[in-house]
Amino acid sequence: MKVRLPNNGMGNMQEMLRQAQQMQQDMENKRAELDAAEYETAAGGGAVRVKITGKRQIVSLEIEPELVDPEDVETLQDIITAAVNEAIRKVDETEAEEMGKITGPMSALGGMGGLGGMPGMF
Repeated sequence: MKVRLPNNGMGNMQEMLRQAQQMQQDMENKRAELDAAEYETAAGGGAVRVKITGKRQIVSLEIEPELVDPEDVETLQDIITAAVNEAIRKVDETEAEEMGKITGPMSALGGMGGLGGMPGMF
C-alpha cells in the first residue's frame, strides 16, 4: 500500500517564487537599460530641444538664437519648461510601457492581475 501525502501546493509556490525572482532580475536589468537611455524632445516648433537621461537628468538644452528676446523672457521660460516636462513625460511613459511588459505576465501567477498597481513590490 502506497501512502499519498496531500498536495500542499508547495510545487506551485516554488514555481511562483522562481518566476517572481526571474521577474525581479528582468526588472533590474530593464531599469539599468532605461536609466542609461537618452531621450530627445522639442518645444516651440523645435526652437527648444532637450536631451534627458532615463534618470531624468538633462544632458543638453539647445535654444535657437532667434527665440531669445530680452523683452520677452517669459515666453522663453515657458517653452523651456514645456520642453523639459515633455522630456520627463517621455521617460515616464517609456518606463511604464517597458516595465509593464515584464510585470504583465505576472497575472498568470494566481490571478494577481499584474504588478503595475503595486509600486515597490520588487
